[in-house]
Amino acid sequence: MIQEKIVVMGAGAVGCYYGALLALNGHQVTLIGRPGLVAAVANKGLLLERQSGVETVALAASESVESVADASIVLFTVKSGDTENAGRAIAPHLPPNSIVLSMQNGIGNAERLASILGRPVTPVVVYIAAEMAGPGHMRHRGRGELVFPEGPDSSKLVSLFNDAGAPATASNTAEVAMWTKFVVNCCVNALSALTNQTYDRIAAQEGAERLVKDTMQECIAVATASGIRLPDNLWETVWNLFSTMVGQRSSTAQDLSRGRKTEIDQFNGEIVRRAARLAIDVPINNGLWTMVKIAENGV
Repeated sequence: MIQEKIVVMGAGAVGCYYGALLALNGHQVTLIGRPGLVAAVANKGLLLERQSGVETVALAASESVESVADASIVLFTVKSGDTENAGRAIAPHLPPNSIVLSMQNGIGNAERLASILGRPVTPVVVYIAAEMAGPGHMRHRGRGELVFPEGPDSSKLVSLFNDAGAPATASNTAEVAMWTKFVVNCCVNALSALTNQTYDRIAAQEGAERLVKDTMQECIAVATASGIRLPDNLWETVWNLFSTMVGQRSSTAQDLSRGRKTEIDQFNGEIVRRAARLAIDVPINNGLWTMVKIAENGV
């Protein structure tokens, strides 16, 4: 196995999870994150909590974006709204041959980042339930699959993550998978944040199923007008999440409860913006987006 020098830019729950798995598999991993994370990792390593228990993972952590200078692979996991600023910060330090992976929520992040970096960026579809339980303490709640688009590096990347214990595949329909996850986020995240309830509790409420389905139909209208054919079983994918992710709250709910800026602009807000350009009416997505923004600004 070739040891890769991997840097995680914007190490939150997603970045810490995959960074930890790669470090455990023998790769040299550096997390770029906030001071609390850096201090915690320096003092005691990264705590990786899974159903099997808690283990300490030895890896490096830094606040400096210059840490990307010797990276062979960069896992770009910053919040979608921070894409441009973070991209501009690392651009002067990136080695010419490094592989950059956008492992972010929402759609269009890889393209936005690529335009800033002036180089290709690989969009990765990430399916994971995870959270930071505290500084340097990553809690994995479920899943962890990755989908890469077909490309010159896809075989190498799929092997890299599979070998580290993260199920990965390459697909020529990765863009549809990205949109599917995006629509799921639009249907789930705002509702979880506004109610501060877990998915299963939301599903148990009379009227919730219709609300979620109507939200999804608006998203489908925007996707179709954008040239994206979403899967026929999309509703099953959306609604099954409510029953399979028992006890889980969305990342938007977690951010809102902690007084942090959410990614709602990149979920329902993105649907609203695209719908406006396409002259499509999306009152439910507009309502969800607006209410989360009001709650966010009132924190």
